[in-house]
Amino acid sequence: MAQITASLVKELRERTGAGMMDCKKALGETDGDIEAAVDWLRKKGLAAAAKKAGRIASEGLVGLVVKGNAGAVVEVNAETDFVSRNEKFQAFVRTVAGIALAKEGDIEAVKAADYPGTGRTVADELTHLVATIGENMSLRRAAVLKAEGGVLGAYLHNVVADGLGKIAVLVALKGASDKLAPAAKQIAMHVAAANPQSVSREDLDPALLERERNVLIEQSRASGKPDNIIEKMMEGRLRKYYEEVCLVDQVFVIDGESKVGKVAEAAGGSVAGFVRYALGEGLAKRDEDFAAEVAATAGR
Repeated sequence: MAQITASLVKELRERTGAGMMDCKKALGETDGDIEAAVDWLRKKGLAAAAKKAGRIASEGLVGLVVKGNAGAVVEVNAETDFVSRNEKFQAFVRTVAGIALAKEGDIEAVKAADYPGTGRTVADELTHLVATIGENMSLRRAAVLKAEGGVLGAYLHNVVADGLGKIAVLVALKGASDKLAPAAKQIAMHVAAANPQSVSREDLDPALLERERNVLIEQSRASGKPDNIIEKMMEGRLRKYYEEVCLVDQVFVIDGESKVGKVAEAAGGSVAGFVRYALGEGLAKRDEDFAAEVAATAGR
């Protein structure tokens, strides 16, 4: 029997887009004949994934899992919302969320991890799922949040199935009060609605702040006011900006009056961190199918 080398497996993967374990099996079944292995994969439907790899995948699901004071969120994308109701896809997202928690949210470690009961890695199982369901998919991101010395609140919006939805939020509160748990859940709901960019002014992305500051400076100068007035205008506008993007400075959506930081204080704690994943944020959206695009181009 021919020796199945790593370079041979790599070549087959590049040609077909199939997973590593599937490529090794194909080469084993065909005694190392790469052309026969390509055909073997095509017959099994496993080479089809390569053709789908370039198609826009901005739908799918976010998964959320919490164990004790630690939680994980993941986003797995597909081409259509229809796939989010597929039980195999749902099971994959739910399983990957659990693996992400064990791997501390390291996306590369998650992809390389063993997928239970298959003999494949998570990455290879996703390739297998692409071939099975017939849509391009991607494991986009993962994160873990721990509430050390406090409690973890979780909220899932647009729930599709247990632990699966379209927006997932984790919020960590520091403190020991028995009021913290319900407060953490409510603040997680607030984060889902208000989409803050940071916990506080101190940990706001400097590049984001500098960009906003430059815009505000130009707006203030356009008023033609004296420099001392412009400085005061800047202070007011920056304060308003902080209230829009910093969690502790935002007005709590549940009562419409309190600042979120004060809500946490009233519960006997403080906000330590949060994670918010909204499905497809920042991704290109699918406007029309490829066949329609080609037809439109051909008709010009």
